[in-house]
Amino acid sequence: MSKLVIVESPSKAKTIQKYLGKGYKVTASVGHIRDLPAAKLSVDVKHDFAPKYAIVKGKEKLVKELREMVSESDKVYLATDPDREGEAISWHLATVLDLDLNDKNRVKFNEINKTSVENGMAHPEKIDMDLVDAQQARRILDRLVGYKLSPFVSQKIRRGLSAGRVQSVALRLIVDREEEIRAFKPEEYWSLDAKFIAPSSKRAFAAAFVGDETGKVKITDGDQANEILARLEGASYAVTSVKKGTRRKQPAPPFTTSTLQQEGSRKLGFQGKRTMKVAQELYEGVDVKGYGAMGLITYMRTDSLRISEEARAQGNEFIAETYGKEYLPEKPRYYKTKANAQDGHEAIRPTMPSLSPDKVKESLTSDQYKLYTLIWKRFIASLMANCVQDTVKVEIQGATEADRAKDRYCVFAASGYTVRFDGYTKLYEAGTDEEEEDASKIPEIKTGDALKLKELGGNQHFTQPPARYTEASLVKKLEETGVGRPSTYVSIVSTITGREYVVREQKQLKPTELGEAVTKLLKEQFPNIVNVKFTANMESDLDKVEHGEVDYIAMLHAFYDDFEETLQKAKEKTEGVKIKLKEDETNIPCEKCGRMMVIKTGRFGKFLACPGYPECKNTKPLVVETSATCPKCGGKVIQKKSKRGYVFFGCENYPECNFMTWDKPTDEKCPKCGKSLFKRKGGLLVCLDEACGFEKKAERKSRAKKTEE
Repeated sequence: MSKLVIVESPSKAKTIQKYLGKGYKVTASVGHIRDLPAAKLSVDVKHDFAPKYAIVKGKEKLVKELREMVSESDKVYLATDPDREGEAISWHLATVLDLDLNDKNRVKFNEINKTSVENGMAHPEKIDMDLVDAQQARRILDRLVGYKLSPFVSQKIRRGLSAGRVQSVALRLIVDREEEIRAFKPEEYWSLDAKFIAPSSKRAFAAAFVGDETGKVKITDGDQANEILARLEGASYAVTSVKKGTRRKQPAPPFTTSTLQQEGSRKLGFQGKRTMKVAQELYEGVDVKGYGAMGLITYMRTDSLRISEEARAQGNEFIAETYGKEYLPEKPRYYKTKANAQDGHEAIRPTMPSLSPDKVKESLTSDQYKLYTLIWKRFIASLMANCVQDTVKVEIQGATEADRAKDRYCVFAASGYTVRFDGYTKLYEAGTDEEEEDASKIPEIKTGDALKLKELGGNQHFTQPPARYTEASLVKKLEETGVGRPSTYVSIVSTITGREYVVREQKQLKPTELGEAVTKLLKEQFPNIVNVKFTANMESDLDKVEHGEVDYIAMLHAFYDDFEETLQKAKEKTEGVKIKLKEDETNIPCEKCGRMMVIKTGRFGKFLACPGYPECKNTKPLVVETSATCPKCGGKVIQKKSKRGYVFFGCENYPECNFMTWDKPTDEKCPKCGKSLFKRKGGLLVCLDEACGFEKKAERKSRAKKTEE
């Protein structure tokens, strides 16, 4: 008989099996095996919110196989992910497989390498019921809010809608930002920008007008700008002040879940879901040439900035050997984790700092290589010495001789820097959501130098409204306000976009009319549900449950009793009220009455309906045409949806013509036969005429063009 180790994923099982070897059998539960059934509330509100769990549909056979494996094993270990969700999965496994909950059979790996796996197996623990209760409390809270509030929202606005404890707060942030943008009134202002040439250089440097002899001056219109320009006609310019200094830039800390998603968006263009999927693959393990199956990064759901001293030592050794000892700081740098962080795991870092991206490139997919490179560079850079910059600030006075006699003058300022020591920037610099000013390089200059004016002009500007949230900036806001936790950010964004409450315009998140209607209703009737501070306090209470400080049933009562009362009042207050959304009119006439049909949305998506309802009840499917033609019969190719909601493309002449494809239609024509080309995943353009078979690689757009689009 052997020892059985149960993990969640098959790839993780494969990696751990390699380290444990003979005498162990490692298998996967493939996520949760038990959950609250979706068909009903599945929470007994009258009996202290007792959850009614059931085996996940389709996993009955797997559970049977796991039970057989348990009966054939000497010992069973539960090695699911080291967080609340993982602890809950272990508890469900133990309950379903009749394992002793007092047995020390729970093992945890913050990283999946030989040392960590062996250490985890050598120190098994009991299942942490405080962690399990925290996860149960979150699951029950979300179920209560979702299943009680969603029907109310659906009844008042449109069938099939949902509301959630955390998703509704995220949606409110996006809607509130949109309202700020609409209410914003731009203000005009002007800048006076000059270029000067110093005696020591032929290269011009930039400076900007900041004021005059009275102090700082704000230029509010063109007339004021022209007055100052007129005043400077025939003026001479001289340097009145040169301040030199030194600036030390510190590297960004290694990644947390939030900062990884933000930087993945900024630098790689990855949505959060894609980032976390790839990070999971890197954590669970990949086959690396020369090393075999191994986990390349530590656990990717964390809000901590801690790193182990062993990893620090390995990283320092790599830096000293690769860049030289001068690239190490004089003393180790420690980053402070935020006060509201759970701090359960280390920051996200490579499991083997010496394993640089170029050593593993041929073993990884394109996405894996890009993300591993980002994580590895960020970690190594966080250990490196500061970047040292020599800074200079110059003040310049300009005046005509007549004005100088009256002690009147205009003041210009310029600033710049040169890099004395590149430090960590030799490897990596963190991105930002705002554009950084590009400081000019100031030539050697001293007080009293007379400057030659090369260029001077006024430029009109207008203040800009706050930017819409991107996925990266929304995640940052959620983290700052304490809404959600590392494991929930991806699902929050996926839910509000999937429900069509929010659409992506380029990278920005814009609320739809539907999203704004839902938020308005919730703000009016359930102010606490969409209150940022209230939701953040709930997260803090869940943390207290995890630490054994609060009883989760008492916490649920404290929330639900007030929530239920608010819900009943809202139902009474809005009885008979229906919020009508604006409907998009089409140029398609109704065959029965002649009115122009409108686009409506039902539980199965969008469809065409006659606006004359209830007199005329005509409806029909909404056909989305493409520019492509069918390779079989020449009819139009239209977009369709499968029963599960997946988009595919087919011929308008179905069922006479049975052409269908998952490949995306394009505007391009086949150079061989003239028929439409279709784009496959991976960028291959193909002709789907079987007699032709032409294919070619799609041309890649430049980064600048992608951004513009």
